[in-house]
Amino acid sequence: MSSPNYSPISSPTLSPVSSSPHSPVISERALSPTPTVVDPTSFVLPDLVSHCPFSLTYHDNGDAVAAESLEWILSFVPHFTPRQVVATHGLQAGELTAYCYNNCSSGRLRVVSDFMNYLFHLDNISDGYLARDAAGLADWVMNAFEWPDAYRQISGKSGGVDEISAAKLARDYWSRCIRDCAPAVQQRFKSSMQMFFQAVHQQAASRTNNVIPDLETYIDMRRDTSGCKPVFDLIEYSLDLELPDEVVEHPVIMALNQGANDLVTWSNDIFSYNVEQSRGDTHNMICIFMAHDGLSLQEAMDRVGDMCKETIETFVKNQAWVPSWGPEIDRDVELYVHGLEEWLVGSLHWSFMTKRYFGNNGPEVKASRVVELLPPRNKN
Repeated sequence: MSSPNYSPISSPTLSPVSSSPHSPVISERALSPTPTVVDPTSFVLPDLVSHCPFSLTYHDNGDAVAAESLEWILSFVPHFTPRQVVATHGLQAGELTAYCYNNCSSGRLRVVSDFMNYLFHLDNISDGYLARDAAGLADWVMNAFEWPDAYRQISGKSGGVDEISAAKLARDYWSRCIRDCAPAVQQRFKSSMQMFFQAVHQQAASRTNNVIPDLETYIDMRRDTSGCKPVFDLIEYSLDLELPDEVVEHPVIMALNQGANDLVTWSNDIFSYNVEQSRGDTHNMICIFMAHDGLSLQEAMDRVGDMCKETIETFVKNQAWVPSWGPEIDRDVELYVHGLEEWLVGSLHWSFMTKRYFGNNGPEVKASRVVELLPPRNKN
């Protein structure tokens, strides 16, 4: 039993500068008066998979549910180009869901899988629609969550406007979710989605103005833009739970939730960096350390990797301090925290399975951890 006076350990936000094992060592005598700086052509990923102590598990019916969910999302986007259809297949969002929600019924897995596909769809359109009208897209989607049975005109919008596909997808998913989703979980989910849209709006403004935020600002924003908060709410839904507010708001549970969010988010910045740098996107922790701290690419990779490893270690330490609320609630809390564990390990392994970050080279990159830098994309 833990002490009620224990203060949970927060995720690290800063790590001391350490020399990288992958950084070249140059003797002082070898330096010329005007050394030539050569841009890197590759970098080495930190070994986060080996550092994660949790076992990887896959839902027994994961493949079948993933296929159904993929068919669902594609049925709502007939305007997709063949290239977008291939990318959606290669994403494997349903498989990610089967790793992270492997202990629920197939019916609930399908609902969560649909939302996972939908969340990636929102992320994919964020550079377009959200950059032009983030508030407008949020209004459409949140209106669908408020009125799941049928479309109702949004206050302030003129009549006769057709509902956009992002709202239709949200309504279709949400109308099925709320059939057996506990009221408190529904409210938490909608609140998390509202924070998601607010943060993505802020992110879109930074990108438009070519602003690289400072580390603390970025971390706060990224905890919402990652989409982890609503998908963690769905851990409760998937297992038919409704944790009391006193549990959800307890400092230890909040620290575990934030730690899982940080690990998933910061490791994603590592895995997605190559694709993002090729298209000139600087909304990434690697870019922040390079821009504000003057680190090299490999040094920034290692810095964020160390932060991820510390976050995993802190998560494990905080697990030992989960208090007791009685046998019934303790069982639900144990299931919820185990769901966070599944997200830590599942997201790390999935990042090398999806085609989103390393194309067809995921298994090779996972083994060697060496990533060849992509050339800049032609924006024309």
